[in-house]
Amino acid sequence: MNTVIIDGLSFALPLFIMAIGGIYSEKSGITNLAIEGLQGFGAFTGALAAVLVAGYFAGTSSVPFYIAMVFAVIGGTVFSLIHALLCIRFKANQVISGVVINILAMALTSFLTKQINATVFGAASDRFVLGVSNRLTVPGLSSIPILGAVFTDIYPFEIVIVVIAFIAWFVMYKTRFGMHLRACGDNPHAVDAAGIEVGKVRLAAVMVSGALSGLGGICFAYSISANFSSSIYVGYGYLAIAALIFGNWRILPTLGACLLFGFARSGGYRLVQILEMPSSYQDLVMILPYVLTLLLLVFFSKHNRSPRALGVIYDKGAR
Repeated sequence: MNTVIIDGLSFALPLFIMAIGGIYSEKSGITNLAIEGLQGFGAFTGALAAVLVAGYFAGTSSVPFYIAMVFAVIGGTVFSLIHALLCIRFKANQVISGVVINILAMALTSFLTKQINATVFGAASDRFVLGVSNRLTVPGLSSIPILGAVFTDIYPFEIVIVVIAFIAWFVMYKTRFGMHLRACGDNPHAVDAAGIEVGKVRLAAVMVSGALSGLGGICFAYSISANFSSSIYVGYGYLAIAALIFGNWRILPTLGACLLFGFARSGGYRLVQILEMPSSYQDLVMILPYVLTLLLLVFFSKHNRSPRALGVIYDKGAR
C-alpha cells in the first residue's frame, strides 16, 4: 500500500499542477489543448539548463534540479505566448492552435536536443540525461500507518507543487484578479464594460498555464523519465485536461481526479509485481489512467459545466 501511495502521488501532483494551469486558461475563456506542448517545451528548457550547469556542481548537488525548475517555468511561459498570440491577437481557432503547438513543440524540441547534443556535447543522442531527483522523508510523520506514506520518499518538487497549488487556489478565488479571470470566462463583455481589458487578463491566464505546465513537465523528467526525450510527450497533457474537465474546472475536485489517475497507475504496477507477471505487462498498465478517463467521460461528462465563454473568440464590438 505504501508503494502505491508514494508512486501515485509522484505521478498525480505534476499532473495536478498542469491541470491547474489549464483551469486558469480555460476559466479565462481560452481553450488550452496545448498543455502537452507547453509541458514538453518547458521540460526541454529546464533540462537544457540543468545539463549546462551540471559540471559546476557536485554529482549529488540538488542545485541543477532547482535551476531546471526555474527555467522550465520560464520556457513554458515563453512558449505559451504563441498560443496567446494566435488566440487573443489573431483570433485563431483555439482548438487548432493548441493541437498545432503540441506538434510544433514535439518536433522542435526533438530537433534542438539532437543538434545541441551533437554540437555542444559531441554526442549523438536524442535526450538530455538528468537522473532521478533526491527524495526526503519526514521523521515521525512517516511512521504513521498508511498515512505515513504521504510523508515518505517525497520528491522535493511535490512540496513545491503543493505550495504553488495553494497559492493558485488563493489567487483564483480570493483576489480581484481571480474574480476578473473567472468573469472573463463567463461574461467577457461585462468585464470590458467595467473598464478591464479582457485580452490582458486572458494573456496572463495563458502565461500562468504555460508556467505551470512547464513545471509539471520538468517534474516528470526528474521522476518518471530521469531524462528529457520524446518520452515526455506520452499524453500527460491530455490527461491533465481530462482531470480538469472531471473536476468541473475547480481546483480541489481536479486534485481528486489526478489522485485517482495516479493511484490507478501505481496500483496497476504494484498488481503486476504481486502477481509476478512478465515485465511487458507493466507497459500495459500505463493505459489504466486513460481507460479510467473513458469510463469517467461516459458517466460524468453530462454533469460538467464549462465556463460559458470558453472557446468563444472575444469581439469587443459584438454585444
